[in-house]
Amino acid sequence: MKEINIQDSRPDGQIIWVEPDPCILCYACVRECPSMAIEVKTNLDHVTILSDRCIACGSCFTICPTRAVKIQSDLEKVREIIKSGRPASAIIDPSISAEFPDITDYRNFVGMIRALGFSGVYDLSFAVDLSAQAHASLFADFKGKFRISSKCPAVVSYIEKHQPQLTENLVPVYSPASIMAQIIRKQESEETCVVLINPCLASRLELGATGEPFRIDAQISFTELREWFTTQQISENSVEFSEFNPPNGRKGSLFPLSSGFMQSANQFEDLLMSNFLSTDGRQDMLESIDEFATSYDIRKHLDLFYCEGCIMGPGMSSGGHKFRRRTLVTEYATKRSENFIDQEWQSNLEKFSVTEISRQYTPDDQILKLPDETEISDILKLIGTSGDHDTNRGCLACGYKTCRDFAIAVALGLAKAEMCHLYGTKSKQEYIKSLRSSNEQLAKAQKALQESEKVALDEKKMALEYSETLTAVLQKIPSGVVIVNENLRIIQANREFIEILGDEIKSIDEVIPGLKGADLRTMFPPQMLNLFTFVLQNNQDVMHKDIAIDSRLLNLSVFPIKKGSIMGAVLRDLSLPEVQKEEVIKKVTEVIDKNLEMVQQIGFLLGEGASDTERMLNSIIKYYRSEETK
Repeated sequence: MKEINIQDSRPDGQIIWVEPDPCILCYACVRECPSMAIEVKTNLDHVTILSDRCIACGSCFTICPTRAVKIQSDLEKVREIIKSGRPASAIIDPSISAEFPDITDYRNFVGMIRALGFSGVYDLSFAVDLSAQAHASLFADFKGKFRISSKCPAVVSYIEKHQPQLTENLVPVYSPASIMAQIIRKQESEETCVVLINPCLASRLELGATGEPFRIDAQISFTELREWFTTQQISENSVEFSEFNPPNGRKGSLFPLSSGFMQSANQFEDLLMSNFLSTDGRQDMLESIDEFATSYDIRKHLDLFYCEGCIMGPGMSSGGHKFRRRTLVTEYATKRSENFIDQEWQSNLEKFSVTEISRQYTPDDQILKLPDETEISDILKLIGTSGDHDTNRGCLACGYKTCRDFAIAVALGLAKAEMCHLYGTKSKQEYIKSLRSSNEQLAKAQKALQESEKVALDEKKMALEYSETLTAVLQKIPSGVVIVNENLRIIQANREFIEILGDEIKSIDEVIPGLKGADLRTMFPPQMLNLFTFVLQNNQDVMHKDIAIDSRLLNLSVFPIKKGSIMGAVLRDLSLPEVQKEEVIKKVTEVIDKNLEMVQQIGFLLGEGASDTERMLNSIIKYYRSEETK
């Protein structure tokens, strides 16, 4: 049994819709939809039904393997109406006999329906007779215009939306259900709530759309009727026989079968003499309408069912056998004809005249505008299909009959390229190839990363050793040493530096070990800080600057370590005895070095003068000796 969604309100007023979570994108609904009303967007993981294009045929609901497709239900609404005490009458489609083969006599299920609270129970067959008579009269009075029957709401909706030029060819007669609603209100009252019980989903399009007195207030399917019987614990054994409310039909009980509609008006599909053609089923219906619209060779009136007769409608329990159901319907029609009174039937036909059941149709053009041929060609190339011999056929995996139809749907935004099996396989292979290449590159990158991590680990270990060594060396230096950043924040300082600065800085050291992060500007006077600023800006050393602070004389050297960011400084307290001794030795050494340099320069100068004098004297002696010889 099909699961029926029984919510009281549908999203955006839709009769049929898709719940996102159960949808698995199998595209079965796309293949079955006759009106391209299923949209598959790239950024969504489920399909969407376009209500403007939908004809409510129910094919998607029947075919969906996960029951993601839901249909509107009036079951709770009908229960509330009956519970309120408002008079309600039910119209029963003759195909009920195919739904309930377990009920041995039709009078039992009439009694069961009355037990639900309906004041009137009407067989649809008389309205079928009336509608069929109107069709036959129009077919007989042929004036060159061939017609299409209006008995099936799905067919009517398809023509109005997708073959709007054929709207004028529809027989201008209300559906049998709407005609029966008019009959009920004439016999009862305008306040009567009319509920249609049938296996059709498209008849919901007529709810509230036909107007008075043809209005149908609610509809429930046969599966919902079964559910209701179970809930109320109503069975064949719990009720007495009951007959339908009049008027009764003659052959209208054959309505659920192909050609049964016209047989109810004594019209038979004689291949030589008849001027109408009956067919059923989605594909035959679509092909017959298409040929009717494009060819003048049919020369027949069309009597069409969208489903394979109402006995295979979406509101029937799933798993039923078509030909067994046909047998059950004919047996039901035979049973109903046993008490048929021809005079009473003729009287009712005259009472409810043909002129009172005529209607007009309004085209609702939903024909899609074809995209540019260049765009279609580009999409066909994208999915790996080219050539007319390929575009006129397809594997049907995407849900469309041909590759061209699929390309058009993609161009119109109704489908996505990934729906194509060929394109998907090609993309998957390219993806696997790309993934394999990526995996190889990743393996190389991982190996390089491991080697890099090993090198980094060694460097980190070495840097730690260097840092520990540097710290140990700094602590051994007898002078104060400090390293700061460009903001004069201390990076590292040795113990001697803290000792030189005194007790206040020692207390800071107790809070901030090693003074790391401390601000040097809180420790040095401006004249010392200016030296750091100079070194930072000019990247030059400032060496051995003596600075007097209070009663002490400090010696400061500042030098750049990393240009513009890190500086080092050496601080010495010249007031300490050992420093003074060192300084005296240093100064004496500097004086001795300078004196030695001066002596060397004097000796050099004296040596230069003696040499010149010697040359001059030798030249004079040589001259005089040459004169004496002469």
